[in-house]
Amino acid sequence: MAFALSNQEQLLSKIAAGNGHGEDSPYFDGWKAFESDPYHPTKNPNGVIQMGLAENLLCHELVEDWLMNNPKASICSAEGLNEFKGIANFQDYHGLPEFRNAVAKFMGKVRGNRVTFDPDRIVMSGGATGAHETVAFCLADPGDAFLVPTPYYPGFDRDLRWRTGVQLVPVVCDSSNDFKVTMEALEAAYEKAQESNIRIKGVLITNPSNPLGTFLDRETLKDIVSFINEKNIHLVCDEIYAATVFTKESSFVSIAEIIDQDIACNRNLIHIVYSLSKDMGFPGFRVGIIYSYNDQVVSCARKMSSFGLVSSQTQHLIATMLSDDQFVEKFIAESAKRIAERHKAFTWGLSQVGIGCLKSNAGLFLWMDLHHLLKEQTYEAEMALWQVIINEVKLNVKKKKKK
Repeated sequence: MAFALSNQEQLLSKIAAGNGHGEDSPYFDGWKAFESDPYHPTKNPNGVIQMGLAENLLCHELVEDWLMNNPKASICSAEGLNEFKGIANFQDYHGLPEFRNAVAKFMGKVRGNRVTFDPDRIVMSGGATGAHETVAFCLADPGDAFLVPTPYYPGFDRDLRWRTGVQLVPVVCDSSNDFKVTMEALEAAYEKAQESNIRIKGVLITNPSNPLGTFLDRETLKDIVSFINEKNIHLVCDEIYAATVFTKESSFVSIAEIIDQDIACNRNLIHIVYSLSKDMGFPGFRVGIIYSYNDQVVSCARKMSSFGLVSSQTQHLIATMLSDDQFVEKFIAESAKRIAERHKAFTWGLSQVGIGCLKSNAGLFLWMDLHHLLKEQTYEAEMALWQVIINEVKLNVKKKKKK
């Protein structure tokens, strides 16, 4: 048996035989618990409730109403059938012009129309997952690294590292100042990497943040741009929650606005990853976007996008929907309202049982403070509590990555 296994492993690539995807890591434990014992209000009331998946399910009926009123948007409807031949035929990897125009316009709208985006710089990908990997392939070689402020989305270890060989170097941000990204933290992480002979090719930020549910202020963004410009390294900005902002006190600031209005820098170093999975609640559509200010990156990413194109049928539907200004305005406003209401209800409920949360203003997350429930203030105790939450409380919640 051992000999057969050894032979089998030799037949496969290192990627196929290895565990670089991380499916056996603790990050997927909660997902597996839910899949094997999913909650159902009547069929399985004692099952695991899925609360570790960032899906915006609050406005689907708005989209359903729009689809009922705009049947021509689908080439699979009787009303849209006359477009079937043209859309179903081969499309090159540039994407439909009307799709790129609509996405560029939407990206500007959700950023308050304070910036505009060039449709010719829109590169499509199979979701933000594919977009991030493509950007990593374009910017770094195996062994190179990106600085990533903590806590960060655990899926980045899969998305950026698995097939590219790229490393992620944590930028340690402290809870004492609400995990603010500081120049001191960036410098410390950069210097530590240099001491270990790791070549840093860029900084990766998520803004608004997954998992904190906050967005970076203007001064912090300016500091980050100054840092990457001085080091001559790239800045990849994951802005997939740009429209998922529910605070009325301040507005989300895109990196596009910073480099347009606030600070001079080498624009060839700036790249944005976007998606419709969160802001529109379309994760199943797999609409990911790379927007780079670097011509070479745009050219390379577009060639690589042929391995993960958005279907022309989806492009056609999205282009029609996002070109409806009245619908888009209503959707963005109603989504923000409903997320704010859900956030208020959730934080109030947690406060009633003595659980506080980081003050947040965006995204689909709550960063809970459970330190008073730990048997001791260690990572191991935190993992043990997390297992109790999954297996006994029957909630799948996200667990932050160990520093």
